[in-house]
Amino acid sequence: MRIPEELEQEIEELKRLRNKKECLRKAYDVLTSKFYGERIKTYTRAYELFILDIHKLWHRKGFMHCTHLNEMMRFLLVGSGFFKDKDIKKKWTILGYFSPHEYLKIKLDDWMNVDIWAQHYGIRFGDYAHGIHGLEII
Repeated sequence: MRIPEELEQEIEELKRLRNKKECLRKAYDVLTSKFYGERIKTYTRAYELFILDIHKLWHRKGFMHCTHLNEMMRFLLVGSGFFKDKDIKKKWTILGYFSPHEYLKIKLDDWMNVDIWAQHYGIRFGDYAHGIHGLEII
């Protein structure tokens, strides 16, 4: 599958980094500077969950569903050569008693939580929206 040229350029930049930690942080910064998650739009734009074309997703800017953001992260990390699919686990949590939310656990020396979607709400790199910690999102 051919990927967008701009995405390929980002992957090439990641390949030049020194280690997995730098790669993960750079990929996180790339995605959070281009995309964000938002609770209301998760519902009002639910139809976008069916967009699976990497070209359509990458050429957008602004809101993106957590599942799409996580797939983009996987694409960047595996493409960099620093990570394999087995180093990236999809995890689910519930926000506000009814809203399913996907985040990632990524293997460095230990497993690290990564929640790109929730960064917009102040959830920091290395953490994820969950329980009371995620209620301010709902």
